Amino acid sequence: MLGSGSDARGIGSAVMTNPDPFALLGMPRGFEMDRAALHRAWLARAARVHPDRDAGDPEREAALAALNLARVTLDDPERRAEALLRLMGGPTREADRTLPDGFLPEMLAVREEMESDLASDAAAARSKWGGWASARREEHIAHAAGLFREAQSGRAGALMEIRALLNAWRYVERMIERLG
Repeated sequence: MLGSGSDARGIGSAVMTNPDPFALLGMPRGFEMDRAALHRAWLARAARVHPDRDAGDPEREAALAALNLARVTLDDPERRAEALLRLMGGPTREADRTLPDGFLPEMLAVREEMESDLASDAAAARSKWGGWASARREEHIAHAAGLFREAQSGRAGALMEIRALLNAWRYVERMIERLG
């Protein structure tokens, strides 16, 4: 537990030396997340380092910013997966752009149909394709949860599969943003 005098310096230095959002918030490392527990952990730590406790202390502001970023990271399944994969020693998006077999042709066909639908009836297309993309996101979340369990139990190749899944998941997130 952080002491009141060193809260900001302790959290701030932890972020500088090891940007682990799980450790920063005291959450167990894992893909599956209890969002209520995450919120409670963030509130408890944020209250200890809030700049209002010592107005003008830049370390407190930096510590609170780090806690906020950690909360945002862990609250978003895709960001949480990216952070967990990095912490487990998996490949980064920049280092490995692998996609699951057949994914690109499928996405090209989907994008072509989506663009055609958007050109003819934008409101209906946004609803149709937004639903499709949301369902696909949920599939990715469920698949990632299983792959992370396998990786944590030591299955060889699981981290590479997670990277390919996250690369594909990013396409779906971009589609959701496009429809937004």
